[in-house]
Amino acid sequence: MSLVPQYSTAPGDRIPGIQKFAYGVGSLVNNLLGAAIGMMAIVLNLGLGMNPAVVGTLMALPRLLDAMIDPVMGYISDHSRLRWGRRRPFIFIGALASGLVFALLWQLPAGYSQHFYFWYFLIGANLFYIAYTIYAAPWVGLGYEMTPDYHERTRLMGVSNFMGQIAWVAVPWFYAFMENDDLFPDSVAGARWLAIFVGIFVAIFGLVPAFLCRERMQAIAEKEIPPEEKDGFLHVARRKILDFLRGFAATMRFRPFLILCGATFLVFNGFMLVSSFSSYVMIYYVYGGDKDLGAKLMGWNGTLSAIATFLVILLVTWLATRIGKRKTFFFSTGISVVGYLLKWFCYSPTNPYLILAPTPFIAFGLGGLFVLMGSMVADVCDFDELQTGQRREGMFGAVFWWVVKLGMALALALSGYALNLTGFDVNLGGGQSERTLFLMRLLDVAVPAATSALAILLVAGYPLTEAMAHEVRGKLEKRRGRATATA
Repeated sequence: MSLVPQYSTAPGDRIPGIQKFAYGVGSLVNNLLGAAIGMMAIVLNLGLGMNPAVVGTLMALPRLLDAMIDPVMGYISDHSRLRWGRRRPFIFIGALASGLVFALLWQLPAGYSQHFYFWYFLIGANLFYIAYTIYAAPWVGLGYEMTPDYHERTRLMGVSNFMGQIAWVAVPWFYAFMENDDLFPDSVAGARWLAIFVGIFVAIFGLVPAFLCRERMQAIAEKEIPPEEKDGFLHVARRKILDFLRGFAATMRFRPFLILCGATFLVFNGFMLVSSFSSYVMIYYVYGGDKDLGAKLMGWNGTLSAIATFLVILLVTWLATRIGKRKTFFFSTGISVVGYLLKWFCYSPTNPYLILAPTPFIAFGLGGLFVLMGSMVADVCDFDELQTGQRREGMFGAVFWWVVKLGMALALALSGYALNLTGFDVNLGGGQSERTLFLMRLLDVAVPAATSALAILLVAGYPLTEAMAHEVRGKLEKRRGRATATA
């Protein structure tokens, strides 16, 4: 196995450090928004007493809207002719809107019925995901176009995911913060204040990539878009809709891209389906229903996972530039499968912190996934341009996440029913049955291990190599010239 890359990165293909940092700040904001709403949702069950299945539905339904508008936002970003670029104006607007809506979403008034809370949160969450998509879809597309180099793309995604992991250092402690009796009368009040802090952070730091990053493909993309015709509104709308549908269909037919989507779907949503189970196992199996002790263990486990993921990202980024992206995926995902299986032996009421042992191994799963998939989708965009003559980073990024989010919506919806299937009853506290505790542990271990193993088998059929990517780039630049960053 060679540890020497086939091609070196030319100086002109290097992304300036300040731009890598700015894009990484965007990753931090993006991760914080996605992770915070999921972590804080536990308040709906443990703070407001809502049925886990209802909470799962509340998490899933807005994700369906989010998934549906992702490709539309990607298309809009790809085809925009704004003075400030195709991506950056939307990143600017999305950062301000998502920060504001997130803060308002959790201002749940006291003393109302479950019916009221359901509709309040459902409407608010849908508005949040619209604002979030306006930010995230152009930000993802921006990352795919910042360099044409095979290895520099991996380095950018390494920096991005490294900085994005900072969110996962803080988020595991969110429940402990909301549940802190010295600060708040209850976890619902804690959620109100926490949401304000998160919203302010997002509204400020989400603007960084809009100001500091540069778009490389804007001029080339504008040449590929035909001039607007002076037809009536209905004719223009019809033409745009047909163009969107053709682009969407072409994206979904591209086999290398479908392999990446399928692998990400399996790894990420296998994890998401039972992601809350670890929290319940720690509280009700390891600590017999003690929420405070369980929250602290959840915090330490999440913090260790985040720290381990920092190291994983560095290793995966380095390794992918030496042995290739596909082989690195086999390595990182395989280690995560080992970690998931180890969890079965490490949940221990007599030694609670033993569960921290498999955490660094599990971190290889998601830690390696998004570094590699982001870089590989950027390669796919070049192959697509060679075939279609269009730069469609926004569409590819949006469809990629569309597939993931549809799976996430399904996983979140099923997670509550899966928890009910185990027989869990919040009113029993620490008196859950042995069968319930056994099934929670079994699903927590078996589901992500199995889906990750299937993802490895799927990526074995991924055909794109470094040599092929280099050849495609050469053909593109011969046909339409080199791309240069815009001011």
